[in-house]
Parts: sequence; C-alpha cells; structure tokens
Amino acid sequence: LTPFVFLLGLGIGPVAIDAQQLLYLLPSLLNDALLSPLGLGNAAVHDPALSSLHIIIMDIRLPRTLLAWLVGAGLAISGAAMQGLFRNPLADPSIIGVTSGASLGASIAGVVIANGIGVGGAEQWGGLSILVMGAFIGGLLAVLIVYRLSTASSDGVTSNSTSVATMLLVGIAITALAGAGNSLLAYIADNNTMRSMSLWNMGGLDAANALRVKLAGSIIIPAIFLLMCFSRQLDAMLLGESEAKHLGVDVQRVKWALIVIVAIAVASSVALAGVIGFVGLVVPHMLRMVIGPSHRRLLPYSALAGGLMLVMADIVARVIVSPAEMPVGVITAILGAPLFIFLLRQRRDYGMY
Repeated sequence: LTPFVFLLGLGIGPVAIDAQQLLYLLPSLLNDALLSPLGLGNAAVHDPALSSLHIIIMDIRLPRTLLAWLVGAGLAISGAAMQGLFRNPLADPSIIGVTSGASLGASIAGVVIANGIGVGGAEQWGGLSILVMGAFIGGLLAVLIVYRLSTASSDGVTSNSTSVATMLLVGIAITALAGAGNSLLAYIADNNTMRSMSLWNMGGLDAANALRVKLAGSIIIPAIFLLMCFSRQLDAMLLGESEAKHLGVDVQRVKWALIVIVAIAVASSVALAGVIGFVGLVVPHMLRMVIGPSHRRLLPYSALAGGLMLVMADIVARVIVSPAEMPVGVITAILGAPLFIFLLRQRRDYGMY
C-alpha cells in the first residue's frame, strides 16, 4: 500500500491533481527529485497549467509526504523497540522522556533564547528554526538525564546496570517536570509566542522542505536499520533479562544502544514535525496482534505501517478543513485513541500480555 498512499499524498490537497495529470508529471518529478541534488534536474514541463502543478508537488507535497513517511516510520519502529525493551505493549517512545524534553527545549528556545537575543522563534539559522534546534537538544538531554538517574544507586554511585522499571519511573518524573516547565514558559510568553508553541505541540508538517527531508532521512533511515539489527536481542529480552543473559545477550549494552538510537530518532522526528502522538503506541501494538511478537518481522513492518499511517493522517489533515489545514497531531490523536481503546478491549493473548 505504501506506493499507492504515497501517490495519494502527492495528488490530494486544496488543489486537486487527478491520476492522469500525476502520471503525466511523474517522469519530470522523478527527474527533478533524483537529479536536483546533483544539479542536473529541472526537467521542463511545457503546459503552463501542468507546470504550476509540478511546482506544487515538488515544492510542497513531495517534501511533506516524504517527511510524513520518515517521521511516522521512525516513531513506529521506536515504539516497537521500546515495547520490546520494557516488555510492555503499552510503552511508547515518550516513555523515556524524549518527547517532553523536546517540547521543553522548543519552549525554552522560543520564549527565553529567542526573546533574549531579539529574534523570532522561527528565525532561520542555517535553514533551520531555533525551535527545531532547541527541540532536538532538549530531547537528547532529557534522555541523558533519565538514563543517568536510572543507572545510579541509592548512594548516588553509578551502578553497572540500568533498571527498566527505574527508567520508567524516572521518565514519568522528567515528563511531569518538563510539563511544568512548559506551563511556566507559556505563562510568561507573549500571545504570539504562546500560539506558535501551542501549534508546534499539536504536531504539523506544514513547514516541510527539502532540508528537513534530508535531515530526517540522514537520521531516521540509519536508525531504522540499526534498530532492526537488534531484533534477536529484543526477542531474547522478552523472556526476561536474566534469561537473555544466559542466552548470551549483553543486556546492558543492548539497553544503552536502543535508548540512544530511539532518542536520536524520536528527538529528530519531534524537532522536525512537532509532537505527534499515538503512532509509536498504536502501530506496533496493532501489528503485534496480527503478525506476532517476533521482532524480526515486527520492526520492519512497524516502520512501513507507521509511515503509511502518518501519510494518511496528513492527507486527512489537508482536506478536512480545506483550504486551511488541521495539525496532523490532532488527527493521529482522534484516530489513534479510539483505535487503541478498541485494541485493548479485544483482550487477546499475544506477545507480552
């Protein structure tokens, strides 16, 4: 379904592009998409009407659809990895504090730093807004704090192992602390800044461009392949940490590697597209009911289905209040929450229940 939905993402929007026009433009689109980075693209489209459609696709819809797929894939496979690590199908990437940390980082960048130096939160530095950079740094710092506190014993001395239960509790505490920080910053922010932060926290792909797609691809695609390399270790850890150690798994190294990879993937996704919920929770949860708990299949299928889900959600976000658009995070929450409740009510015995 991915190619079909991808073409829908290119054709559906306030300006409708039918299948015949899309197929006619496809060769020139492929030429520009593949050769423009080399300075060899810019295929001519002689029909003025089709030329304007070509610009709409290349400058708006293609970057937006690609970014939606990459972010959805990164969030979904990260959720599958966290569910395996915590041995809990209700876990999602935000459980280690990365989403709340990214949100607080963006708030600090927009309210404190930007206002302090006299620039707007959307000020472009090297093609990226200060909110993007603040969110990425905030997400990584939050995960670093969670991991550091989870590997410390009661006397403050760092231990040799990390407790996933302690990590869960510390993640909840960091999430609550970050929420309090966001509320404080919203209280002191001016109306324009507070509105921009509220919209960013709803998640959106309206700022998608070629630079964001390149950044997302250079971070999320390697993260997807790295996470798939840990499928055997995650399968072993479903039996328990002690059993996994007896099977030859370096549990502490696997924990550290998974947390770092997920933190980078999710922090970049939140930084580039805002806070988008339920993708990392619902997609792997649903797939586990269909294909089973084996991570050799669950991880790649989660990436494909997550990208598919977010592209479809973005299509709905474009047309539901056209010509305006709804934040895609609102769509994923509206669709994801009832679906998740339905899945929970099935009460089927699968995987980690």
